[in-house]
Formats: sequence, C-alpha cells, structure tokens
Amino acid sequence: MKRVVVGLSGGVDSSVAAYLLQQQGYEVIGLFMKNWHDDSVTISNDCPWLEDSNDALLVAEKLGIPFQTVDLSEEYKEKIVDYMFNEYEKGRTPNPDVLCNREIKFDVFMKIALSLGADYVATGHYCKKSETEVNGETVYRLLAGTDTNKDQSYFLCQLSQEQLSKSLFPIGELTKPEVREIATQMELVTAEKKDSQGLCFIGKVRLPEFLQQKLQPKEGAIIQIDKDDAIYKVEKQEGLSPEEEFALASNKMQYTPEMGKVVGKHQGAHYFTIGQRKGLNVGGTKDPLFIIATNVETNTIYTGLSSQHPGLFRKGLFIEKSEVHWIRTDMTLAKGEQMDVMARIRYRQPLQAAILHQFENGMYVSFREPQSAITEGQFVAWYIEDELVGSGVIS
Repeated sequence: MKRVVVGLSGGVDSSVAAYLLQQQGYEVIGLFMKNWHDDSVTISNDCPWLEDSNDALLVAEKLGIPFQTVDLSEEYKEKIVDYMFNEYEKGRTPNPDVLCNREIKFDVFMKIALSLGADYVATGHYCKKSETEVNGETVYRLLAGTDTNKDQSYFLCQLSQEQLSKSLFPIGELTKPEVREIATQMELVTAEKKDSQGLCFIGKVRLPEFLQQKLQPKEGAIIQIDKDDAIYKVEKQEGLSPEEEFALASNKMQYTPEMGKVVGKHQGAHYFTIGQRKGLNVGGTKDPLFIIATNVETNTIYTGLSSQHPGLFRKGLFIEKSEVHWIRTDMTLAKGEQMDVMARIRYRQPLQAAILHQFENGMYVSFREPQSAITEGQFVAWYIEDELVGSGVIS
C-alpha cells in the first residue's frame, strides 16, 4: 500500500479527498497545519484554526485514519507574512494563496509528510494531474479541475515538476455539489460547512489592521483623473523595436497630482490596490471611483470614475527573468521565441487570449483585449487548452 499524507484543513474538500484515497486502497494519514497564533488580527469567530483542527480530527476519527497537528507558524510567518508586508510596503499586491502552496503546503509540509514515509501528499484542490512522456522522460501535467466554477489550478501555478510528482488531487474530477453529496452520505461533520474565506490558513483577516502591525498609517491625498486626460491620448510612435512596443503597452501610466483634483484623503497608499472600489470613503460621485494607480513614495492614490475608465486598462504586462516559472520545463521559451496561450491575471478570471514573448531580460505577455487592473505582485498564469504550463509575478 502506498502511503499518502492528506492536508486535512477541516473543510469538506480535504475531508472527501481523504475518504476517496482510502477507497482507492491507499494508507491515509491526516495532518492539520497550524499556521497562525495571533488572534488579534483575525475575525475570530470566522474560521478560527481551533474549530478547523477539531473538525479535521473528527473527520479522521470517522474515517479511522491516524491524525496529528503540525505547527508551521514560524515558517508561515517567515515565508508568507513577512513577504506580504514587504510587498505591500513596495506598493505591490502579493497573492498569499499561491505563495502558501509553493512555500508551505508543497514544500515545508511536503517534507514533513515525506519524512513520515509518505509516497504522496494530497490536498482538496479542484484540479487534476496527469503524466506524459517527453524524450523518454516522465513529465507531469497540471490540469484544470472538472468543475469549471471551482477550478483552483491557478493557485498551484508555481509548483515544480518535483512537487507535482509527489502530489495527488483526489477531488479534481468532481464538482462541489458531488463532493458535498459524498460527505453527506459518509456523515462527515464537514458536509455542510461553508468554504473558508480569507488568507490561506489564517482565516478572515482584517487586512488594513493586519498590515498596520508593520506599516504605519500615513495620511495622503486621493486624486481623481479625468477619463479624457491627455495622458490617455498617446500618439503611435514610429520605428520602435518589438521589445520597445511591448514595453510601451506594459508600462504603468505615470501620474502626478497636478493632473487631477483632490477628492478625499486616505490613511496609507500601501493599504490599497489597483482596481479596488471599496474602502475609499469618497461620496458624491455619479459613478463609483476605482483606484487606477498608487504611489507609495509620494503616498498618493489615483482614481477614475467607473469600471470603464481608461486608466484601468493595459494590453500587456512584464515578468522579470527570475520570476518566469515553467511547470512544463520542456516548453520553456528561448530568447526571441513566442507562444500563443490563454492566460489569467487573477483567480476566477475567464481565460484571455495572449502571446508570450521571451526576451533577454524577461517575458512580455501581450493580450488580444486590454485587461482591467493588471496588478504588480499578482501572478499571471498561462494555459494551453486545460493545462496550466507556466506562470510569473507581474512586475
């Protein structure tokens, strides 16, 4: 019997994953990750870790599998929380869930599982894995989950071949209602449990308060830029190289306070992100205001009226060379090469037609249609049909 360690989170997905593996004849061990101690920043009655670990224990007892809790809060603080503070301070918006999978679940946690003699680690992600052969070598493929509404392949966009080789995703072929149905039939305590929201393993966090532990509030101006501002009337430049053209399409607009009018105040530009609508507390506008840019150096937020404001849209983005990641290393582009893909710049965004262009210093992703709220620090993931082949941090 092959041994599998399941990351039991106390939710319905990982509970059913454990049950299915048991049915498939694996020796299953349940492990709960405790990743957070500081209750002062969590909204404690929503998804507290104690309740989750208790539910995970009850599921393990019901299935008759060994269960233990591992405390990874030190590693979590160092690899996820400190990184988040660092990114927000630079005015970027990190994605802790993608990082948590790369750095914690499929790294620190996986090493613990393998030290327990496990052959595989399994999670309750809605995605699938398959194998193919390239030049006589086994290559692992990460595929979108069958339930298109719940597909979570995006969150695993930074995994490596090594990590995928040791991973199992037992519920990838199922839809959420089917998973709940199995849990109900098995009388698992998690059958009706709501999906946890918020930070991977921390639960719901009041993000501004969370960030205020390290990033001090600092009053600054909210400036509104008119949609007809001259900055949006860019003349097409002649004689540019392809790389220069992509750079032009990918560059952020450079706003200055003189371009617009002050419409309010905020408590720190680093608490806000591009495309954000809530939390500005500016009233009296005929359409909602959206954040089109932030500047942490000058502590300024730039906004535009309506979700169609030209300041929200760009046709391209850039990934620095060191941040380009291929799950399918056999598909890596060489300098000067390009590839047609479907890409997304955030979880649940419908896939968008795009072309990857690899240059010496990094990669440009150019989209067929302009994309709203391309955000530094977030991940862009690219697919060929239903396979996620690579990703990178938007720079």
